[in-house]
Amino acid sequence: MSRTQRWRRLGAALGAATAVSLALAGCGSDNEADSSAGELSGIFADAPVADDAAIGEGTTMAAIKERGELVVAAALDAPLLSQQDPTNPDDVEGFDITLAKLLATYILGEPNVKIVPPASETREALLQNGTVDVVFNTYTITEERAEQISFAGPYFMSGLAVAVAVPAGEEDITGIDDLDGRKVIVGANTPAVEAVPEHATGAELVTFATDPQAVQALLQGRGDAYVQDYLLLATNAASNSDLKVAGEPFTEEPYGIGLPPDDADFKAFVNDWLLEIQEGGQWAQAFEDSIGTAVGSAAPTPPAIGSVPGS
Repeated sequence: MSRTQRWRRLGAALGAATAVSLALAGCGSDNEADSSAGELSGIFADAPVADDAAIGEGTTMAAIKERGELVVAAALDAPLLSQQDPTNPDDVEGFDITLAKLLATYILGEPNVKIVPPASETREALLQNGTVDVVFNTYTITEERAEQISFAGPYFMSGLAVAVAVPAGEEDITGIDDLDGRKVIVGANTPAVEAVPEHATGAELVTFATDPQAVQALLQGRGDAYVQDYLLLATNAASNSDLKVAGEPFTEEPYGIGLPPDDADFKAFVNDWLLEIQEGGQWAQAFEDSIGTAVGSAAPTPPAIGSVPGS
Protein backbone atom coordinates (compact mmCIF):
# COMPACT_ATOMS: atom_id res chain seq x y z
CA MET A 1 0.00 0.00 0.00
CA SER A 2 1.37 3.41 -0.95
CA ARG A 3 1.96 6.09 1.68
CA THR A 4 -0.83 8.19 0.12
CA GLN A 5 -3.25 5.28 0.34
CA ARG A 6 -2.33 4.63 3.96
CA TRP A 7 -2.98 8.25 4.91
CA ARG A 8 -6.28 8.29 3.02
CA ARG A 9 -7.44 5.24 4.99
CA LEU A 10 -6.18 6.72 8.21
CA GLY A 11 -7.92 9.99 7.42
CA ALA A 12 -11.19 8.14 6.93
CA ALA A 13 -10.77 6.39 10.25
CA LEU A 14 -9.99 9.64 12.00
CA GLY A 15 -12.95 11.26 10.33
CA ALA A 16 -15.14 8.62 11.92
CA ALA A 17 -13.51 9.20 15.29
CA THR A 18 -14.05 12.93 14.94
CA ALA A 19 -17.70 12.35 14.15
CA VAL A 20 -18.00 10.45 17.40
CA SER A 21 -16.31 13.27 19.23
CA LEU A 22 -18.73 15.80 17.82
CA ALA A 23 -21.61 13.70 19.04
CA LEU A 24 -20.02 13.78 22.45
CA ALA A 25 -19.29 17.47 22.52
CA GLY A 26 -20.01 18.67 26.00
CA CYS A 27 -19.04 15.39 27.68
CA GLY A 28 -17.17 15.85 30.84
CA SER A 29 -19.38 18.20 32.79
CA ASP A 30 -18.64 16.84 36.23
CA ASN A 31 -21.22 16.49 38.95
CA GLU A 32 -18.72 17.91 41.39
CA ALA A 33 -17.95 20.96 39.31
CA ASP A 34 -20.75 23.34 38.44
CA SER A 35 -18.74 25.49 36.08
CA SER A 36 -21.88 27.10 34.70
CA ALA A 37 -22.40 28.73 38.06
CA GLY A 38 -18.85 30.10 37.96
CA GLU A 39 -17.87 28.36 41.17
CA LEU A 40 -16.03 25.06 41.32
CA SER A 41 -16.52 22.44 43.98
CA GLY A 42 -15.09 19.08 45.00
CA ILE A 43 -11.63 18.25 43.74
CA PHE A 44 -11.71 21.26 41.41
CA ALA A 45 -12.39 23.86 44.08
CA ASP A 46 -8.73 24.23 45.06
CA ALA A 47 -7.19 22.96 41.84
CA PRO A 48 -4.29 25.07 40.52
CA VAL A 49 -4.92 27.52 37.68
CA ALA A 50 -2.05 28.77 35.52
CA ASP A 51 -1.44 32.51 35.35
CA ASP A 52 -1.13 34.42 32.09
CA ALA A 53 2.67 34.28 32.18
CA ALA A 54 2.59 30.48 32.24
CA ILE A 55 0.07 30.36 29.38
CA GLY A 56 2.15 32.69 27.20
CA GLU A 57 1.29 34.13 23.80
CA GLY A 58 1.08 32.11 20.61
CA THR A 59 1.40 28.84 22.48
CA THR A 60 -0.64 25.64 22.39
CA MET A 61 -1.95 26.54 25.82
CA ALA A 62 -3.12 29.95 24.55
CA ALA A 63 -4.90 28.30 21.62
CA ILE A 64 -6.73 25.91 23.96
CA LYS A 65 -7.72 28.79 26.22
CA GLU A 66 -9.02 30.76 23.24
CA ARG A 67 -11.03 27.71 22.12
CA GLY A 68 -12.54 27.28 25.59
CA GLU A 69 -12.19 23.51 25.88
CA LEU A 70 -9.47 20.88 26.14
CA VAL A 71 -9.87 18.13 23.52
CA VAL A 72 -8.94 14.82 25.12
CA ALA A 73 -8.53 11.35 23.66
CA ALA A 74 -9.95 9.12 26.38
CA ALA A 75 -12.00 5.96 26.69
CA LEU A 76 -15.66 5.91 27.61
CA ASP A 77 -15.72 2.26 28.69
CA ALA A 78 -12.78 1.92 31.10
CA PRO A 79 -14.03 1.31 34.67
CA LEU A 80 -12.17 3.30 37.31
CA LEU A 81 -10.32 5.25 34.61
CA SER A 82 -12.74 6.84 32.18
CA GLN A 83 -16.26 5.41 32.10
CA GLN A 84 -19.42 6.97 30.78
CA ASP A 85 -22.63 6.62 32.77
CA PRO A 86 -25.08 4.92 30.36
CA THR A 87 -27.99 6.73 32.02
CA ASN A 88 -26.27 10.11 31.74
CA PRO A 89 -23.89 10.37 28.76
CA ASP A 90 -22.53 13.70 30.04
CA ASP A 91 -21.22 11.99 33.17
CA VAL A 92 -17.78 10.45 32.58
CA GLU A 93 -15.80 9.49 35.66
CA GLY A 94 -12.52 7.84 36.59
CA PHE A 95 -8.87 8.54 37.35
CA ASP A 96 -7.81 9.44 33.80
CA ILE A 97 -10.74 11.72 33.01
CA THR A 98 -10.48 13.49 36.37
CA LEU A 99 -6.84 14.28 35.61
CA ALA A 100 -7.86 15.54 32.17
CA LYS A 101 -10.44 17.84 33.79
CA LEU A 102 -7.81 19.07 36.24
CA LEU A 103 -5.54 19.93 33.31
CA ALA A 104 -8.45 21.75 31.65
CA THR A 105 -8.99 23.67 34.89
CA TYR A 106 -5.30 24.61 34.93
CA ILE A 107 -5.58 26.10 31.44
CA LEU A 108 -9.17 27.39 31.34
CA GLY A 109 -10.13 27.88 34.97
CA GLU A 110 -12.90 25.31 34.56
CA PRO A 111 -12.98 21.52 33.85
CA ASN A 112 -14.28 21.88 30.30
CA VAL A 113 -13.22 18.91 28.20
CA LYS A 114 -14.36 17.40 24.92
CA ILE A 115 -13.77 13.67 24.70
CA VAL A 116 -12.70 11.84 21.55
CA PRO A 117 -12.67 8.06 22.11
CA PRO A 118 -9.50 6.73 20.46
CA ALA A 119 -8.47 3.37 19.12
CA SER A 120 -5.08 2.15 20.27
CA GLU A 121 -3.68 2.37 16.74
CA THR A 122 -4.93 5.94 16.10
CA ARG A 123 -3.61 7.73 19.20
CA GLU A 124 -0.37 8.91 17.62
CA ALA A 125 -2.16 10.15 14.50
CA LEU A 126 -4.79 12.01 16.54
CA LEU A 127 -1.97 13.97 18.19
CA GLN A 128 0.07 14.44 15.01
CA ASN A 129 -2.82 15.89 12.97
CA GLY A 130 -4.15 18.08 15.80
CA THR A 131 -7.47 16.27 16.32
CA VAL A 132 -6.83 16.16 20.07
CA ASP A 133 -4.69 18.19 22.45
CA VAL A 134 -3.79 15.37 24.82
CA VAL A 135 -4.24 11.64 25.33
CA PHE A 136 -5.23 10.16 28.70
CA ASN A 137 -5.73 6.51 27.82
CA THR A 138 -3.50 4.13 29.85
CA TYR A 139 -0.86 5.16 27.33
CA THR A 140 2.34 3.31 28.13
CA ILE A 141 5.47 5.35 27.53
CA THR A 142 7.83 3.60 25.13
CA GLU A 143 10.84 4.90 23.26
CA GLU A 144 9.26 3.80 19.96
CA ARG A 145 6.12 5.87 20.59
CA ALA A 146 8.21 8.79 21.80
CA GLU A 147 9.75 8.99 18.32
CA GLN A 148 6.29 9.86 16.96
CA ILE A 149 4.74 12.01 19.72
CA SER A 150 5.76 13.51 23.09
CA PHE A 151 4.97 12.26 26.56
CA ALA A 152 4.49 14.22 29.77
CA GLY A 153 4.84 12.27 32.99
CA PRO A 154 4.77 9.40 33.74
CA TYR A 155 1.68 10.12 35.82
CA PHE A 156 0.94 6.56 36.99
CA MET A 157 2.90 3.32 37.33
CA SER A 158 0.85 0.22 36.64
CA GLY A 159 2.14 -3.33 36.11
CA LEU A 160 1.51 -6.88 37.21
CA ALA A 161 -0.01 -7.34 40.66
CA VAL A 162 -1.46 -10.05 42.88
CA ALA A 163 -5.10 -10.71 43.73
CA VAL A 164 -6.42 -13.07 46.39
CA ALA A 165 -9.82 -14.38 47.39
CA VAL A 166 -11.44 -12.83 50.44
CA PRO A 167 -11.01 -13.99 53.14
CA ALA A 168 -9.14 -17.14 52.06
CA GLY A 169 -5.83 -15.55 51.09
CA GLU A 170 -6.00 -12.00 52.33
CA GLU A 171 -4.23 -12.57 55.64
CA ASP A 172 -1.07 -14.36 54.50
CA ILE A 173 -0.55 -13.10 50.96
CA THR A 174 0.32 -9.44 50.70
CA GLY A 175 2.18 -9.42 47.39
CA ILE A 176 4.51 -11.25 45.01
CA ASP A 177 7.01 -12.05 47.79
CA ASP A 178 4.46 -14.39 49.41
CA LEU A 179 3.87 -16.56 46.34
CA ASP A 180 6.91 -18.85 46.54
CA GLY A 181 5.63 -22.42 46.93
CA ARG A 182 2.05 -21.34 46.17
CA LYS A 183 -0.30 -22.35 43.36
CA VAL A 184 -0.60 -19.20 41.24
CA ILE A 185 -3.23 -18.58 38.57
CA VAL A 186 -2.11 -16.68 35.46
CA GLY A 187 -3.63 -15.90 32.08
CA ALA A 188 -2.26 -17.91 29.17
CA ASN A 189 0.09 -15.88 26.96
CA THR A 190 0.20 -12.97 29.42
CA PRO A 191 3.36 -11.36 30.82
CA ALA A 192 2.62 -13.07 34.14
CA VAL A 193 3.65 -16.44 32.68
CA GLU A 194 7.28 -15.30 32.61
CA ALA A 195 7.22 -12.72 35.40
CA VAL A 196 5.91 -14.92 38.23
CA PRO A 197 8.73 -17.54 38.05
CA GLU A 198 11.26 -14.71 37.98
CA HIS A 199 9.95 -13.29 41.27
CA ALA A 200 8.65 -16.47 42.96
CA THR A 201 10.84 -19.34 41.78
CA GLY A 202 8.91 -22.03 43.66
CA ALA A 203 5.46 -21.01 42.46
CA GLU A 204 3.32 -23.54 40.60
CA LEU A 205 1.55 -21.89 37.65
CA VAL A 206 -2.01 -22.72 36.65
CA THR A 207 -3.05 -21.09 33.37
CA PHE A 208 -6.49 -20.10 32.11
CA ALA A 209 -7.46 -18.78 28.72
CA THR A 210 -9.51 -15.78 29.84
CA ASP A 211 -9.66 -13.33 32.72
CA PRO A 212 -13.19 -14.38 33.81
CA GLN A 213 -12.05 -18.01 33.92
CA ALA A 214 -9.04 -17.10 36.03
CA VAL A 215 -11.15 -15.05 38.45
CA GLN A 216 -13.65 -17.88 38.80
CA ALA A 217 -10.83 -20.36 39.48
CA LEU A 218 -9.41 -18.10 42.20
CA LEU A 219 -12.77 -17.72 43.91
CA GLN A 220 -13.28 -21.49 43.72
CA GLY A 221 -9.99 -22.05 45.54
CA ARG A 222 -8.22 -23.65 42.58
CA GLY A 223 -5.24 -21.41 43.21
CA ASP A 224 -3.85 -19.32 46.07
CA ALA A 225 -3.50 -16.11 44.08
CA TYR A 226 -4.06 -14.61 40.63
CA VAL A 227 -1.43 -12.46 38.91
CA GLN A 228 -2.60 -10.04 36.25
CA ASP A 229 -2.41 -6.36 35.27
CA TYR A 230 -2.99 -4.15 38.31
CA LEU A 231 -5.80 -2.08 36.81
CA LEU A 232 -7.59 -5.14 35.43
CA LEU A 233 -7.47 -6.71 38.90
CA ALA A 234 -8.73 -3.48 40.44
CA THR A 235 -11.63 -3.46 37.98
CA ASN A 236 -12.48 -7.04 38.95
CA ALA A 237 -12.26 -6.14 42.65
CA ALA A 238 -14.58 -3.18 42.13
CA SER A 239 -17.32 -5.48 40.85
CA ASN A 240 -16.65 -8.47 43.11
CA SER A 241 -16.21 -8.06 46.87
CA ASP A 242 -14.86 -11.64 47.12
CA LEU A 243 -11.64 -10.59 45.36
CA LYS A 244 -8.95 -8.25 46.67
CA VAL A 245 -5.79 -6.73 45.21
CA ALA A 246 -2.86 -7.58 47.51
CA GLY A 247 -0.15 -4.94 47.42
CA GLU A 248 1.10 -2.78 44.60
CA PRO A 249 2.42 -3.71 41.13
CA PHE A 250 5.74 -5.59 41.11
CA THR A 251 6.54 -4.79 37.46
CA GLU A 252 6.51 -1.36 35.84
CA GLU A 253 4.13 -0.11 33.16
CA PRO A 254 4.57 3.68 33.07
CA TYR A 255 1.52 5.59 31.83
CA GLY A 256 2.18 8.95 30.20
CA ILE A 257 0.12 11.87 28.93
CA GLY A 258 0.31 11.85 25.15
CA LEU A 259 1.12 15.23 23.60
CA PRO A 260 1.72 16.52 20.06
CA PRO A 261 5.29 16.03 18.83
CA ASP A 262 7.91 18.77 18.92
CA ASP A 263 6.12 21.10 21.34
CA ALA A 264 8.61 21.48 24.18
CA ASP A 265 6.73 24.41 25.76
CA PHE A 266 3.48 22.43 26.04
CA LYS A 267 5.33 19.40 27.45
CA ALA A 268 7.05 21.55 30.09
CA PHE A 269 3.72 23.23 30.92
CA VAL A 270 1.93 19.88 31.41
CA ASN A 271 4.79 18.50 33.51
CA ASP A 272 4.66 21.64 35.69
CA TRP A 273 0.90 21.13 36.14
CA LEU A 274 1.40 17.46 37.01
CA LEU A 275 3.90 18.38 39.70
CA GLU A 276 1.50 21.01 41.09
CA ILE A 277 -1.41 18.57 41.48
CA GLN A 278 0.91 15.98 43.03
CA GLU A 279 2.09 18.48 45.62
CA GLY A 280 -1.39 19.99 46.05
CA GLY A 281 -3.07 16.63 46.79
CA GLN A 282 -5.41 16.57 43.77
CA TRP A 283 -3.53 13.63 42.17
CA ALA A 284 -3.92 11.56 45.35
CA GLN A 285 -7.58 12.48 45.71
CA ALA A 286 -8.27 11.53 42.07
CA PHE A 287 -6.68 8.11 42.76
CA GLU A 288 -8.56 7.53 46.00
CA ASP A 289 -11.89 8.53 44.41
CA SER A 290 -11.45 5.99 41.60
CA ILE A 291 -8.84 3.20 41.65
CA GLY A 292 -8.50 3.49 45.42
CA THR A 293 -12.14 2.49 45.94
CA ALA A 294 -11.33 -0.88 44.39
CA VAL A 295 -7.93 -1.67 45.86
CA GLY A 296 -8.72 -0.32 49.32
CA SER A 297 -5.41 1.43 49.81
CA ALA A 298 -4.16 4.98 50.02
CA ALA A 299 -2.70 6.61 46.95
CA PRO A 300 0.80 5.41 46.09
CA THR A 301 3.72 7.73 45.58
CA PRO A 302 3.44 8.92 41.98
CA PRO A 303 6.35 8.12 39.66
CA ALA A 304 8.96 10.81 39.20
CA ILE A 305 8.32 12.97 36.16
CA GLY A 306 10.78 12.18 33.37
CA SER A 307 11.97 9.02 35.11
CA VAL A 308 11.51 6.53 32.26
CA PRO A 309 12.98 6.39 28.74
CA GLY A 310 10.76 8.30 26.33
CA SER A 311 9.41 10.72 28.94
